[in-house]
Amino acid sequence: MGTLFGTDGVRGIANAELTPEMAFALGRAGSYVLSASNYRAKPCILVGRDTRISGDMLEAALIAGICSTGADVLRAGVITTPAVAYLTRAYKASCGIVISASHNPVEDNGIKFFGPDGYKLPDEVEEEIEKLVREGTDSLPRPVGAAVGRIYELDDALSKYIDYLQGAYELEEDLKGLTVVLDCAHGAAYKAGPMLWERLGAKVIPINNKPDGVNINYKCGSTHMESLKEAVKLYQADLGIAYDGDADRCLAVDERGKELDGDQIMLICALDMKRRGILKPLQVVATVMSNIGLEVALRRENISVISCKVGDRYVLEKMKETGSIIGGEQSGHIIFSRYATTGDGLLTSIKLAEVVKRSGLPLSQLAGEMTKYPQILVNVRVENKEEILKRPAVVEVLKEAEARLGDCGKLVVRPSGTEPLVRIMAQGPDEALLKEVIAEIKEAVEKES
Repeated sequence: MGTLFGTDGVRGIANAELTPEMAFALGRAGSYVLSASNYRAKPCILVGRDTRISGDMLEAALIAGICSTGADVLRAGVITTPAVAYLTRAYKASCGIVISASHNPVEDNGIKFFGPDGYKLPDEVEEEIEKLVREGTDSLPRPVGAAVGRIYELDDALSKYIDYLQGAYELEEDLKGLTVVLDCAHGAAYKAGPMLWERLGAKVIPINNKPDGVNINYKCGSTHMESLKEAVKLYQADLGIAYDGDADRCLAVDERGKELDGDQIMLICALDMKRRGILKPLQVVATVMSNIGLEVALRRENISVISCKVGDRYVLEKMKETGSIIGGEQSGHIIFSRYATTGDGLLTSIKLAEVVKRSGLPLSQLAGEMTKYPQILVNVRVENKEEILKRPAVVEVLKEAEARLGDCGKLVVRPSGTEPLVRIMAQGPDEALLKEVIAEIKEAVEKES
């Protein structure tokens, strides 16, 4: 993996780290590298973005870069990240690009690429794009006259995406009688979320669905669940759904106002698939950050758990390698490979609703099939995150921590792929021990920073 691309595209503080100049260069380099296979007279690239204020600036620069190489642009406007993945295939574009920093605060933004098949790019393709950006893109083609790229507005992009999601809904009866509160995080799902659920017949109560460019993810969405929990209890809803800024993930709240994470959602869906005879093979892909309780609950039903690195791209790679049809992360990135090429919060949420409707059981009872082990996650902000974890003092503390946790515990310490953070996660039956271990590792990391 290069140093420009993280686990989820290129990210940074907009106009400081992720500048218009960089967006222009990424547009030129990306369109050049990814336009080799196209279905049109000339390359055509689909571009979407979330609601953050810097999106206008970066979109303009990115599109200028693309058009300067002679490629056309299909502009989808504000739309979810998984919608870009789907629409890239639906419109037979040469590639898709989304401008978003997902769950990050408003000052951040990012640029992420999808290939013509709707899948995130492999590392080697990202490295090729990065190499061009770092070396400069002046040597790339600069057509003139009629050969310059043009921009085409996709007025039907959102409707086309909702049609696709509605087609993935498997029940013969709709969701009439189900009340859902949707926290749209003032992000890309602010229109798509309510539109989908209303089409499926649910009573929809949207909250945090008035983006102003700066309120995306602010005290709302999948990273701040308090307002959703309160709304579910206030409106006596059957469930609540929290999307993040680009809606590639979701978390849930049951009818009692209790939060469900991605592990629990994945368990509910996997067990339902198994009992209907469609979970073939009998396995689920989960990251090293998943709760031990997920593995215990699945193995009780003779479903194996296949572990992988953190990041939905790595979940997908492992799913393709093993033939698994469901996999995901505790954060709510869940992939249903029969329907999608990436994590999709809207798709995940309606699949969860299907289980509630099909079973006739409250969400709290469905979630009760998994017992969560105590788990503590601490983030330490450091700039040289990869280097610090290699320092002898930190390595020694990590060895001691693993020995103390033993076979019944789990320790994961890793640099974040999207932020300047070291993430420290420990889980096991003894919460007091977990706190001690976390504190010792945190202290060691901070001393070395």
